[in-house]
Amino acid sequence: MSSPAMENMKKFAGQAGVFFTRARQYTEEKLGSAEKTELDAQFENLQQRADRTKQWTERILSRTEAVLQPNPTRRMEDFLNTKLDRKMQDRETNHEAFGLTMIEAGNELGPGTQYGAALVQCGGTQKKLGQFEKEFMQAAITNFIGPLRNFLEADMKTITKERKILENKRLDLDAAKGKLRKAKSPESSKLQNSDDLIRTAEAELRVAQSEFDRQYEITKLLLEGISSAHSNHLSRLQYFIEAQQAYFEQCQKAMTELQIQMAKSDGGKAPQVALEAQEG
Repeated sequence: MSSPAMENMKKFAGQAGVFFTRARQYTEEKLGSAEKTELDAQFENLQQRADRTKQWTERILSRTEAVLQPNPTRRMEDFLNTKLDRKMQDRETNHEAFGLTMIEAGNELGPGTQYGAALVQCGGTQKKLGQFEKEFMQAAITNFIGPLRNFLEADMKTITKERKILENKRLDLDAAKGKLRKAKSPESSKLQNSDDLIRTAEAELRVAQSEFDRQYEITKLLLEGISSAHSNHLSRLQYFIEAQQAYFEQCQKAMTELQIQMAKSDGGKAPQVALEAQEG
């Protein structure tokens, strides 16, 4: 009866043998001394589309994060907070800090003076802009950045894993084909057990072909799923644009109101932009 240690040793030896066979097949293909099963053009196109999707999703994700948070240190903090399901509500934005400084300055210099009152007004608006920015960033992370990152970390990792398995099965298949060709060669036909060698090689080839075909179909289905990913990314992009439009609209409204308030406090001499906005 075999001991667990002996079974583990046999398993390790088997894995090492498979690895060696694949490495030899790969090397011989590179040297041009072994034939290689080529995948069909449609499958290759699916793989190329998946590669392009991964590449551009990574770049879009990186650029989006840089737009939302230009500071790389804070960008990393945001990433960690997202991983830990934390929101950014407790952290002060630059606009909020700017607004608080204006309010403090206005109160210190005299809120009853024209300049002091203007500082307090401007500070309040800047704090609003900071809050709008937080809301926009949170919406962008939840509805755009998060889904794109999940796609890369889940779907694309699965596709990459299955493609690697397919490549290994392809190497096994071609190694089995090579073994059968060798068993049928004139040199092998002279051996006493040549028929047994051929039958064994044919059986191994059938198994290798079956495993390759099965993995091919699995991988192809996953690659075809990139179309659904594109549709999902499109809807997420629409969410992002809606959030961005709402953010700019809130900011524009707040700034228009501030211009009008400051114009009134300056004796009614409103800037032309503020008057036009009020009339509109």
